[in-house]
Amino acid sequence: MEPKSMEQGTQRETHILCFCFPAQGHINPILQFSKRLASKGLKVTLVSSSSSTVSSKFIQTQATSINIEIISDDKPDEGQSRTANLDFFEAYKICVSQSLSEFIKKQLSSEYPPKFIIYDSIIPWILDIARGFGMDGAPFFTQPWAVNSIYYHFLQGQFKIPLEEPIVSLPSMPPLKLNDLPSFFDATDAYPTSLNMLVNQFSNVEKLNWLFCNTFDELEDEIVKWMASKYPVKNIGPSIPSTYIDKRLENDKNYGLSLFKPTTDSCLKWLDSKEIGSVVYVSFGSFSAIEKEQLEEVAWGLKMSNCYFLWAVRESESGKLPRNFSEETSEKGLVVSWCPQLEVLAHKSVGCFVTHCGWNSTLEALSLGVAMVAMPQWTDQTTNAKFVEDVWRVGVRVRVNEKGIVTREEIEVCMREVMEGERGKEISRNSEKWKELAKEAIDEGGCSDKNIEEFVAKLLCS
Repeated sequence: MEPKSMEQGTQRETHILCFCFPAQGHINPILQFSKRLASKGLKVTLVSSSSSTVSSKFIQTQATSINIEIISDDKPDEGQSRTANLDFFEAYKICVSQSLSEFIKKQLSSEYPPKFIIYDSIIPWILDIARGFGMDGAPFFTQPWAVNSIYYHFLQGQFKIPLEEPIVSLPSMPPLKLNDLPSFFDATDAYPTSLNMLVNQFSNVEKLNWLFCNTFDELEDEIVKWMASKYPVKNIGPSIPSTYIDKRLENDKNYGLSLFKPTTDSCLKWLDSKEIGSVVYVSFGSFSAIEKEQLEEVAWGLKMSNCYFLWAVRESESGKLPRNFSEETSEKGLVVSWCPQLEVLAHKSVGCFVTHCGWNSTLEALSLGVAMVAMPQWTDQTTNAKFVEDVWRVGVRVRVNEKGIVTREEIEVCMREVMEGERGKEISRNSEKWKELAKEAIDEGGCSDKNIEEFVAKLLCS
């Protein structure tokens, strides 16, 4: 563990809570942030709820410096009829408000009562609960400012849906087409509740002193400066295990949370047998479900490319693969149900990452210097893909046909462009640049590290 910047005993008496929404893409970055705060000497309790996909049995954290608490989000029996017709987020709010209030009340009577709460920005009502007990708080944005600012400008009425113009022009942002915006802005989208939830991240931030985000200043320089002119933006990323970036937190090799059993040994042994930069790694995350026709096109694109490939296909998706695909491509590829993504991206044989562009995956690739083929599916992934190709220039984005499908030919061309083409050399240079800047940001004295230090110091003085 890195040296403490302040006296140990005093700090450990300062207790804070970190509350995260129960999805792996939300828990992992705030868990890493919690480790960083604990490394500065704070007493940190990470709180989540026992939703269907997350419970205490999944939290296999090595972060012994933080406490883990799971509270209930189940509807009480007497409330079944009252909440039966509510959507998930409304029901979640009702249930968690009660269980979190009970938890905080109990914590306030403990030896070290919490004085602050950091909460997932998509559930801003957590702040109201905390303030009801005299605690202050700050949101933690798990998506980049490029995405957050789009929701902010929509809330401010800067554009409407359906779009009145083919291009959306926003301050400090590149011109955005409809397919560059988060998918919830599609006029045909079936998730109006989700859009409202994301827009409402800014519903109660006017009097806050901190808005934390899992990004770093250099990565989104112009957008960060614009948002910082409105709010006290404090970036603390990249929020990934320390082993892969600055190596300041001892034995911090994993997030500490996995909803799937990784096949670590077989993946790494297979990668060890391949030449430097020769492997295409393919993964579309822990949540997205891809249509059978699309998954088949990816499969044939990989086969046509004749590249070595490692493909993580969840068990729930494996039935969509072409029959005997794994066997027929065994000389070139390895298909697994899950793998240790950070270890794979850090492996010298990986030369390209075909990704859905979820923010955690995108930030991991940026931080480890891996070029990308961006194949976004929904939510923030489309905007992240736009920036991967046109702003950070660390990859290429696939184009869909008139049916909304990415063809095998398109997939092959994009992989070859990254792995073999002249453009690939520029992408490789840019990837190395962002890798170094990510390390500088979180390392001692970097912009993100300074923000964390400043927060700890202010908390101790409050």
